Amino acid sequence: MADPAPALPRGALRAAAARVDAATPAERDRAVDALRAVAILGVVLGHWLVTALVADGTGLHAASPLQGMPRMAPVSWVFQTLAVFFLVGGHVATRGYASARARGESYGRWLGARLSRLFRPVLAVLGLWTVTAALLLLTGADFVTVHTLVKLALSPMWFLLVFAALTAATPLLTRLHPLWPLVVVLHTDLLRFGLGAPSWLGWVNLAAGWLVPYTLGAAWTRGELDRRRAGWFLLAGGAAATAALVAWAGYPASMVGVPGAPVSNLNPPTLAAVTFGLAQCGLALLLRERLRRAMRCPVAWAGVALVNLSAMTVFLWHQTALMATTATGLLAGRLPGLHTLPDGLDWVAARLLWLPVFALVLAGCWATFRSCEHGGVRRRARVVRVHRPRRRATAAGARHV
Repeated sequence: MADPAPALPRGALRAAAARVDAATPAERDRAVDALRAVAILGVVLGHWLVTALVADGTGLHAASPLQGMPRMAPVSWVFQTLAVFFLVGGHVATRGYASARARGESYGRWLGARLSRLFRPVLAVLGLWTVTAALLLLTGADFVTVHTLVKLALSPMWFLLVFAALTAATPLLTRLHPLWPLVVVLHTDLLRFGLGAPSWLGWVNLAAGWLVPYTLGAAWTRGELDRRRAGWFLLAGGAAATAALVAWAGYPASMVGVPGAPVSNLNPPTLAAVTFGLAQCGLALLLRERLRRAMRCPVAWAGVALVNLSAMTVFLWHQTALMATTATGLLAGRLPGLHTLPDGLDWVAARLLWLPVFALVLAGCWATFRSCEHGGVRRRARVVRVHRPRRRATAAGARHV
């Protein structure tokens, strides 16, 4: 009797995962990759849960369930994971730069390789949305609708610009103590909210705010965060400071922007967003050993490796997947959780049912555009480039993705 059909795919999956696991150098720090995957997927799921495109009869406009349901603010605490990404980014860039110097590689060549990986997939997104916007306008689509779609599609790119700037400044930041950018954020908010300084001053925090977790990543590389008490200090101190700022200083409870709210914790980053990021970084540091143990499972590691291979593709196209689903769904009418006003738990329940659809469309985008991230040349097995756990910063640091 032939084996049951489902056994073959499971066997093939396990065999492929075993090959990835076997090809991974033993010294690679898999916790780094796991944290990056968690950060990327957190942002994706967060956007899918708190971004709504409401059909009002004339077009689509953006809304958020956090407007009508402020008690959903804890959702943003779980899925606003950008600080973890900057923590890992600072760690990886600092070690990568040290490794490049040890090999005699020039700063320009090292930076060019890193920025190429970041921005190569952007061209496909810009090209597709330029053509899409032009076609929509030429066929009579409402300008407000087109503006809403393009703004949401391209909104992830602000992150890449900030991350690229910090990456370029890595040689200057390797020894910068995270306290200094934190002090800048503190004084900027004091001037804005306490002394009536103009609101545009807050954009200083766009660099200073994300410098805090980025320089924490550099401190991790130097071995200054190896002890668990460092993680506990960041987690407890960051959480206590955030709670105090929300409870007594008037900062919003949501860690993402809410349409119509007078203050956004994220645009630009506020002191509350930065202290919340400190708590997230502390938790990430505390979870490193557990993640290393979890990544010993070949299937789990293969999944994390796949996400890391296509991190920028997933990040750049996840909003497009949401909007493609929403626009296509209009053909069937005004669907709950997709086109309706996000003002109740029924919308939340319906939106949860749409998440697998978004994921399926994103998988299609990934299959179509994944080659853009690697130039169509690099073999998938190259995911196993080395991450060595750091005990002390050395010039011979390992190369990172």
